[in-house]
Amino acid sequence: MAERIPLFATTARGTEDLLAEELKELGAKRIRQDRGGVRFLATLDEALRVCLWSRIAMRVLYPLGEFEAQGAEGLYEAAASVPWEEHLTPESTFAVEATLRDTEHSHSGFVALKVKDALVDRMRGTLGARPDVNTRSPDVSVVAHLAREKLSLSLDLCGEPLHRRGYRVRPTPAPLKETLAAALLRAAHYTGEEALVDPMCGSGTLLIEGGLIARRRAPGIGRSFAVERWPHLGARAKELLEDLRADARRNERKVLVPLRGFDKDPEAMEAARRNVKAARLAEEIQIAEGDATKPFPIPEGGGLLITNPPYGERIGSGGQKGMKAFYFKLGENLQELDGWRVYVLAGNPGFESAFHARPSSRRDVWNGPIACTLLGYRFGAPPLTSKEPGSEAALGMAKQPRDVAPVRPEDEGEEEP
Repeated sequence: MAERIPLFATTARGTEDLLAEELKELGAKRIRQDRGGVRFLATLDEALRVCLWSRIAMRVLYPLGEFEAQGAEGLYEAAASVPWEEHLTPESTFAVEATLRDTEHSHSGFVALKVKDALVDRMRGTLGARPDVNTRSPDVSVVAHLAREKLSLSLDLCGEPLHRRGYRVRPTPAPLKETLAAALLRAAHYTGEEALVDPMCGSGTLLIEGGLIARRRAPGIGRSFAVERWPHLGARAKELLEDLRADARRNERKVLVPLRGFDKDPEAMEAARRNVKAARLAEEIQIAEGDATKPFPIPEGGGLLITNPPYGERIGSGGQKGMKAFYFKLGENLQELDGWRVYVLAGNPGFESAFHARPSSRRDVWNGPIACTLLGYRFGAPPLTSKEPGSEAALGMAKQPRDVAPVRPEDEGEEEP
């Protein structure tokens, strides 16, 4: 039986349980939610499947250890104790990325520099030569996370973060990360079997992620992964990924449901169309002009309407009073939709009262540094029982997977590799 290795997949805060469910489906074992991510065990084949197929994970990390590290000297000594020669050769290139939380150090670049110095000195002392730094496309990506005086060191199997799918050729202001968009769709139980509409689609991220789900296309199918260049695992990883990619392409399917996006900003519509084309979903996704506060052409038969309305900085003059008026008009319009499940990512504290409807479900998530709530609504339908599709219980909005350890209150916070 192939050996399983401990890994840590990072995700947006508030989506840890969604990632845990996804990892279970991808074959991971011993799954445990943690701060800003999920710990799990996987064989190399399973780990590569996660890299290729995870829609929610931002990184997949191979932890090297946790160390007490006080001051600059403590950082250096902790990093120097890692057997880097087991993971790199003098011919490898590498880069170090550092994140900080509640530490005595104020600059992540300083922490990264101390780890880099320790790695280079250890390699030179052990093998007589050192690897070179390559910040653009390193063979080995080292991730350092310092929380107070605890230093965590990991290797990133993916290299470039997984939210960079490659289709965002034209962004709009404050775009939604691809991985968060996919997590929101999973929270709304979208499987690609029903119509999908975004009446304020912006650059099209929610629609494109929905299109990838409907197409059953692996989100990482068009990219390479850092593990393919690792000196000790690269050849085997390449071989396995070749088979996984071929299998993924064979299992794609045609999209049989309408996927439609609307926006009243011509620049946003152009950005969405270009991104949809880059995602190779131009035949599946339609983008048209439309005002979310007024009736717009919507497919018959119901489905999922999901959107990420402005939080306040891009709506124009009027301040909070203007925002509340906009949310009220939005609520008036969307409440006319019978047979549609409606999900709104609210990043303005005044949204829920101004929208003037009682949500059937809610989930607190973080869009980068912004605390948001994903609110679910069902209009024109009787109240749901706890077992009906679309209810809070059925959608897993408050329920944790049985075999996944829940997030402890003390664990909520920034991601920790």
